[in-house]
Amino acid sequence: MKPLTEQEIRTAFVNCTKGEARRLSVPRDLAERPWDDLDYLGWRDPRAPHRAYLVTELDGQPRALALRCPSPAPTQPRRGMCSMCLTSPTGGVSLMVAPRAGRAGQQGNTVGTYMCSDLACSLYVRGKKDAGAGARLHESLTVGEKIQRTVANVAAFIATVTA
Repeated sequence: MKPLTEQEIRTAFVNCTKGEARRLSVPRDLAERPWDDLDYLGWRDPRAPHRAYLVTELDGQPRALALRCPSPAPTQPRRGMCSMCLTSPTGGVSLMVAPRAGRAGQQGNTVGTYMCSDLACSLYVRGKKDAGAGARLHESLTVGEKIQRTVANVAAFIATVTA
């Protein structure tokens, strides 16, 4: 993924208003992010832990989603499988819910999927972040094929939100 600026990220949101995109919390450490290892940039809002955001490139253009999710629990996280990277990280997965784009979203329609609670799918797939014991199923796919699958799953989720 190519590095994005704060302005590029704010203008990429497809499922919230321009005012909401202007007010949301964008990470301040964009320059330090491992952009070459990211299929998407994901983060939770430190001021509102029930909000998360995802930005990726589709057809050469950045696309971003505003997501709602449960606040991180202080107890044992729910260990399930992420629908994007097919990892079961020890940090857990969360149901991430995105309002649909356009009129459907204004009417309250949403789409949800289970994702790594820390939104670090890209790093888990590449082995750059340890997901914990038993977090990855043994597969015959190469890392490149796993990356392609993750990118396809993210693109499919965005397509569902914007449909």
